[in-house]
Amino acid sequence: MLIRNLEEVPSFPYGNGAQKRVVIGPKQGAPNFVMRVFDVPPGGSSSHHAHDFEHEVFILQGEATAKSPKGDFPVKVNSSIFIPANEKHQLVNTGTETLRFLCMVPLHGEDTP
Repeated sequence: MLIRNLEEVPSFPYGNGAQKRVVIGPKQGAPNFVMRVFDVPPGGSSSHHAHDFEHEVFILQGEATAKSPKGDFPVKVNSSIFIPANEKHQLVNTGTETLRFLCMVPLHGEDTP
């Protein structure tokens, strides 16, 4: 078992003002999935992108607009989002506080060294 405190995990720039932390990944021995936590300041966003794997997002703090080819959708604390493989997407912080969300991807979907 591994227990980590989020505040002790280094962050990396990711998108328009966003910061990413890999909480659990291959360096911690995870063989299949990667758990990441993103913080996005007010007015900031994740990058607008798509990739060849699905991922799941859970909003922990703040509010945002989830952008997809199907439209823009408001999300807030306790919202969950399923993003299928190859669907272009972005989260834009539309609130006044930091947007924090959990994002799970398959092991091959993590790009932080």
